Amino acid sequence: MATSNIQKIQRFFQGVVVSDKMDKTIVVQVDRTVLHPKYQKRYIRSRRFKVHDEKNDCHVGDVVEFVPCRPLSREKRWRMVRKVQA
Repeated sequence: MATSNIQKIQRFFQGVVVSDKMDKTIVVQVDRTVLHPKYQKRYIRSRRFKVHDEKNDCHVGDVVEFVPCRPLSREKRWRMVRKVQA
């Protein structure tokens, strides 16, 4: 069996910081637009992620980009990559 060099596709998410009260943790809200299957109306679905912020440099209102990582706590499985907008 030959091994192939298949790269793992990294999932990048982008969202707005809604809380920065915890130490080295931010809460990021990701909104996506969904189309209702029957009524064809667009509506917004929101999801909140607890993201690891090592340097505590993000604050409420910042737009950040984050990726999955190993579990860091019970709910924290995401790591911040960069600040898109301050």
